[in-house]
Amino acid sequence: MSTAVILLVDDQPETLGALAQALEADGTTVLVAHSGEAALQRLDLVTPDAILMDALMPGLSGFETCRAIKAHPAWQHIPVIFMTGLSETTHIVAGFEAGGVDYVVKPVRAAEVQVRLATHMRNARAVRLAREAVDVGGHGVVVVDGRGRLAWQSPQAQRWLAEAFAPEATQTAAAWLAGAADTADAPAPLLQRAMPDGRTLVARQLGGIGMGEAMWLLSLAAAGEATPSRLASAMLTPRETEVLSWVAKGKTNRDVADILGMSPRTVNKHLEHVFEKLGVETRAAAAALASRELG
Repeated sequence: MSTAVILLVDDQPETLGALAQALEADGTTVLVAHSGEAALQRLDLVTPDAILMDALMPGLSGFETCRAIKAHPAWQHIPVIFMTGLSETTHIVAGFEAGGVDYVVKPVRAAEVQVRLATHMRNARAVRLAREAVDVGGHGVVVVDGRGRLAWQSPQAQRWLAEAFAPEATQTAAAWLAGAADTADAPAPLLQRAMPDGRTLVARQLGGIGMGEAMWLLSLAAAGEATPSRLASAMLTPRETEVLSWVAKGKTNRDVADILGMSPRTVNKHLEHVFEKLGVETRAAAAALASRELG
């Protein structure tokens, strides 16, 4: 069952009753705002996992409301899906330019909206975790889409790739990463590239995040360092990496379980594997190693 929270913004929400019922039947909590202004007030109280937004409303339009949301640092990660009867190309373009991630033409079909919501919430969560991983310190994060293009780069990753692959950094770096395909039976790829100053840029694939996209964690190795860091050499799975990053930030097993949507018992099992791969015996030792090598 879903535990997501969705904000439905429409000046006539009763017309979307079937959609709301379908979402609630799946375990989703549906919040309703009758205007753009009311939606912004709601966001001051709760941060939903996604927003379904009508484009045309009295007062602030959906496009204006979306721009306000994307201009707010605490809300800009929330995926906004427009729902509207406007189907002209100019309207669709306006929706994406305002910061929307998708555009559904009314009358909406509940099953289609649910699938789109699941995809965009999964991707938004992956990017949010990537940003959190960067906050641990010292790393860059890159997302490569299914066509081998750089879909997103953290600021640190952008600087390193520009330095390593100038002058055509984006295109060349994307080809470098996309050329190392991961498989279910092989460890995550680990790539290395010499930097102009003698250091080594190390890229490790963290796994797929949906829609054919893959996430990479970048770090720099000092000049003369022949092997990757202890953490990189451990070849943790994407899930183990997520668990360890939150442990390094001081989260308890129950906190991590709530954040990642798993049981505390599963978190503990992942940590047992992490301890074995890192060659440590305690949670504190693993957290200290992660904090030292990530920061």
